[in-house]
Amino acid sequence: MAHQIKFGTDGWRGMIAEDYTFDNVRRCTQGFANYLINHGKKGEWIVVGHDKRFHSENFAAAVAEVLAANGMKVHLTNGATPTPVIAFSVVNRKAAGAVNITASHNPPVDNGFKVRDENGGAIPPDGLKEIEAGIPENVETVKRMPLAEALDKGLVVYFDPAPAYIEHIKKLIDLQPIRDAGLKIVVDTMWGNGAGWFPTLLAGGKTEVVEIHNHRNPSFPEMKRPEPIPPNINVGLQTTVDQEADVLLITDGDADRVGVGDENGEFVNQLQVYGLLAYYFLEVRGERGAIVKTLSTTSMLEKLGKIYDIPVIETGVGFKYVAPKMLETNAMMGGEESGGYAFRGNVPERDGILAGLYFLDMMVKLNRKPSELLALLFSKVGAHYYDRVDTTFSGDRSAREAQILAAKPATLGGLKVTGLNTTDGFKFSLEDGGWMLIRFSGTEPIMRVYCETTHKEAVPGILEDGLQIAGLK
Repeated sequence: MAHQIKFGTDGWRGMIAEDYTFDNVRRCTQGFANYLINHGKKGEWIVVGHDKRFHSENFAAAVAEVLAANGMKVHLTNGATPTPVIAFSVVNRKAAGAVNITASHNPPVDNGFKVRDENGGAIPPDGLKEIEAGIPENVETVKRMPLAEALDKGLVVYFDPAPAYIEHIKKLIDLQPIRDAGLKIVVDTMWGNGAGWFPTLLAGGKTEVVEIHNHRNPSFPEMKRPEPIPPNINVGLQTTVDQEADVLLITDGDADRVGVGDENGEFVNQLQVYGLLAYYFLEVRGERGAIVKTLSTTSMLEKLGKIYDIPVIETGVGFKYVAPKMLETNAMMGGEESGGYAFRGNVPERDGILAGLYFLDMMVKLNRKPSELLALLFSKVGAHYYDRVDTTFSGDRSAREAQILAAKPATLGGLKVTGLNTTDGFKFSLEDGGWMLIRFSGTEPIMRVYCETTHKEAVPGILEDGLQIAGLK
């Protein structure tokens, strides 16, 4: 019996050669082709791109062969391409959607299959279910056209997505002040698709960009996985200190997420970065509009929303929820706890390159280093402290969910529990406006326990209580 392909938070991911095989990628592509045809998209263009993981370019070629055989036309990237650049290319080339071969921040043994709609954004949950339902049970029913034939017929065309994206970026942000600022920037590209982008965009001035981990190496040395959080970024943080740099920017494996380290080699966590970017748009750029956030990210946004009188909209975890809501509300920005942020004027997709540039622009415009920016944010909304524990689990998921629901804790880490939100996982509200969330990963067999609070000393206790409730202790 064929492996059942299930779409998680952001597409399908699996272990290379175990379930992530060429046959299963072809089956998945046939499901997407069926979805496109059912929605009247036959004969339209689809963008296909990939990351630098093992065999990604060959998996992408297999996708192109199946799409071409189903009557679609394919713009195939001429090399490894950041996810946000692929998303922009959909809109720029008026395509009907995209397939991106990437497992983003997953361990090196994995690869993935992301789909995007005509806006370059994530396909909503109902659409993902329809794609799943259209995946054939065996590869024998999948249509294929050899790549050489598809290229000869003009059904597959290689293209360079970089020039159009760079021109687009220049319309969103004036790069010259950053180039002229004389900053020293360390960029950790985590052996992934972000390599070369910041040096290219910021060349021609006094600012110096030092890249590390900027070659292809699918085993991702010096880190567990290309996810921009500790301990994966420890080498980057130490390099920032050694280089006496002003800031560290980290892009994950497919460059749709960004992490930040300050001038002292201290990590600025994802929730703090989202708060800082929101403050930048509201205060520095003077923009207004809704902020879309997943329930696993910072309550600092609600506080900023009250200060600036703008709506803050909370969704489930994943850009399959964030992207549609951004389009619906013409939101100023959207983001999630993983370090993925999207912005109005760009496609409704996480963009680690643009987010990094906006962070640099905030440093220049306010003439402050990252630690000083964080102090400025805290002066507006109060200090907030965050942490997360990821733990593999086995056994019945529904039994664990029932256990969590039955727990009904009065306090967590000594703070009174004031409510429970079960929209996506189990989010316990705390008396100080903070929260603790227990949630199953949508892409891996992992349970996550997260918390944010204004009481630094309470963080370990909140997480410990969360692990107990989840049956992980």
